[in-house]
Amino acid sequence: MTPAADDIRDLLLRIAEALERGSPPARKDVQIGAADAFVWQPAAGRLSPVPKVNRVEMSLLRGIDRMRDTLVENTERFARGLPANNALLWGARGMGKSSLVKAVHAEVNAAPERTDRPLKLVEIHREDIESLPELMSIVRDDPHRFIVFCDDLSFDGDDTSYKSLKAVLEGGIEGRPENVVFYATSNRRHLLPRDMMDNERSTAINPGEAVEEKVSLSDRFGLWLGFHKCSQDEYLEMVFGYSARFGLDQDRAVLRAQALEWATTRGARSGRTAWQFIQDVAGRQGRALT
Repeated sequence: MTPAADDIRDLLLRIAEALERGSPPARKDVQIGAADAFVWQPAAGRLSPVPKVNRVEMSLLRGIDRMRDTLVENTERFARGLPANNALLWGARGMGKSSLVKAVHAEVNAAPERTDRPLKLVEIHREDIESLPELMSIVRDDPHRFIVFCDDLSFDGDDTSYKSLKAVLEGGIEGRPENVVFYATSNRRHLLPRDMMDNERSTAINPGEAVEEKVSLSDRFGLWLGFHKCSQDEYLEMVFGYSARFGLDQDRAVLRAQALEWATTRGARSGRTAWQFIQDVAGRQGRALT
């Protein structure tokens, strides 16, 4: 082999090695049976199993009975292979939107008929929405049924990733797989801030059409479940429910007074506020919340 041929061969070897180093790692096979809950990791192109989901028991979620019953019914239909809607849980902070999704998943899976083929919960982070089509391609042909869940979903400024979500929910050529339903929580009913909508109207040639494309995203959700601030009685019911569940040794009248003071100092009454108060009480008593 001539020196020139040797040089060409070495050059080609270096190019091949560089290409191999720069190529993405091979995708690992997804073991859907490894868990009932997963987190989507788009960089690796895989579902990461969650052995133990951080969730609240359904019985401890108070003041949201109508939303609870509606979401349970929708999820049960989906688990049985019947038509079901995507759901948008929107409204007040700390009122149990994401807790309800996780609790409903656990409750539906507790049914005897779910033993052989449990419903799977897949969490996708807000910043990974653009990778939804890739996630759909992984679960589309799987025999299990999936709730794809995005917590605190919203869009700001020039963010266009909402288009990927719209295409997956209904608008794409493939559409949403029959074995997938999408649940999202948000503080915003239309998933974008009011000032952003007003700005679109004021600067567009056709103000109505400028906003229509972004507002229409929320129309892809067949269920809109609104969560509103709780009353004082509902807040106290949450506190007493947590206290009874974890066996906290506290006089009811004292617990009531302390709970109201706790909510007043934080300027809010919600399920999250009640839980934070119970954590404080348990900590002062030296009790573990298990």
